[in-house]
Amino acid sequence: MTSPSFAELDALPTEELRERAFGLARKNHDVKFFWTVIKHLPDADDAAELDGAPNSIGPTIDEYVALWRELIGKGGYEEHGYGEQEDLLRAAFIDYVQKH
Repeated sequence: MTSPSFAELDALPTEELRERAFGLARKNHDVKFFWTVIKHLPDADDAAELDGAPNSIGPTIDEYVALWRELIGKGGYEEHGYGEQEDLLRAAFIDYVQKH
């Protein structure tokens, strides 16, 4: 079985690329790949800026929930997309699928 070409993968919607890459990463137990993706999600900057002080616990949880939803493609991506990071994430998904 041959790997899909770049053109074939690039023609797929971002969500399909995410599902394929995540499926392979789960199979390979590739935490590094997931961590790389998380750092580039739109809500990652907001979550990283929160200091965890007692009065910010609610917002902290909200930001991490938003980040998690973006990672798994529920709420975040479906409602808001990956924003300016979509091209970068698509490239990462395509690269991962082609290499694995």
